[in-house]
Amino acid sequence: MIKKRSIAKTATALLTAAMLIQAVPAHADSVHVAKEGDTFYTLSKKYGVGLNTLIKANNDISPYNIYGGLKITIPGKTNTVKAAAASKSSSAAKTITTASLDVNADDKVVQAWGKTFDYSKAVEVKATAYSADASENGGWGAVDYFGNPLELGTIAVDPSVIPLGTKVLVTGHSHPGLPKQAFVATARDIGGAIKGKRIDIFIPGSQKSVSTFGFQDVELYILK
Repeated sequence: MIKKRSIAKTATALLTAAMLIQAVPAHADSVHVAKEGDTFYTLSKKYGVGLNTLIKANNDISPYNIYGGLKITIPGKTNTVKAAAASKSSSAAKTITTASLDVNADDKVVQAWGKTFDYSKAVEVKATAYSADASENGGWGAVDYFGNPLELGTIAVDPSVIPLGTKVLVTGHSHPGLPKQAFVATARDIGGAIKGKRIDIFIPGSQKSVSTFGFQDVELYILK
């Protein structure tokens, strides 16, 4: 009798365990905490989720109102999310994502990163780049004209051509330390050699790596 009861208990325990395993979803949803610059397009590429699937899973979030700290559901990609987070933490360099650029000159609208930007005009300029090295910052340290730390997205301009504080979409550049095809920048700095249709793009990294940017012809879209 004792042996039969023991067998019965064991069988019940195994059956219960099997039911619990089946009850756990193989691909549970996960949550991504948004950072500045995130879009449904970039997140769909990052986590390998279809763009439409991602948008439907977050139908209460406007694609044009994604801000830092916003919680975004990543459908059915638990393992992918964990792998992406682990990859990010183990990598010292920033991952640069390619923008999908589409310009409508008639309506003065440009689309990049899955976002739509209205612009007032497009300007072709000659671009150079600078690093945080003291020799490139007039002895003032790694800060912009307003005293804020230099960061990706800072550009130096001639204020008579592009007023300080102006936001622009930079396109046509090429450097491994910059987002490909397009990125949003703000005119926060000036420089003695930056006159006329010239900009100087801050790029995080060593002076040697930044110097490989050289001189490039880029096109700016002055954002409204």
